[in-house]
Amino acid sequence: MSARGRSYRYVGPVELKTAVRSGGDGCRISSAADFGTWIAERSAAELAEPFTFVVGMDGVLRLAPRRSEHVACAGGDMVLSAGEISFMREADRWAVSEVSNQSTGYCPDITSWSEVARALDDVELGRPSGFTHEVVFRRCPDCQEHNIVREDDFVCVFCGSDLPAAWNVETTA
Repeated sequence: MSARGRSYRYVGPVELKTAVRSGGDGCRISSAADFGTWIAERSAAELAEPFTFVVGMDGVLRLAPRRSEHVACAGGDMVLSAGEISFMREADRWAVSEVSNQSTGYCPDITSWSEVARALDDVELGRPSGFTHEVVFRRCPDCQEHNIVREDDFVCVFCGSDLPAAWNVETTA
């Protein structure tokens, strides 16, 4: 765990991480001014769908187009959270309309919300009180496959084994 919270290393396909190039990471949004500049450059079509986001180990929000890989958005580094995020205009300011921890490359726990909230607060964005769509990730202790738990059914979709109640995606070193 970092001083801020649990960190997540990339656990997705190796070829996606090897494809990450220096300078190809998401746009760092460390202030309200950064967000204002970034959002002003987005087209209506871009704003109509969610963006890829990560919260880097420095606690800073990084944003990229939706079809970007989270590992590319993070520059191949570890993260404090990752997922998808949408924005809406609320009165005279921007706010988050939807946000999830949907990242099969990092599989962050729902407890990573506190890092997302802190990063959004740092850039003065209105936000919900938690993920609007929570994704529960678990690694099967028997076959080692990563699973998305649906409807509280903690059973591996690959081999039928029981999945643990606690987050366990990263393998032990």
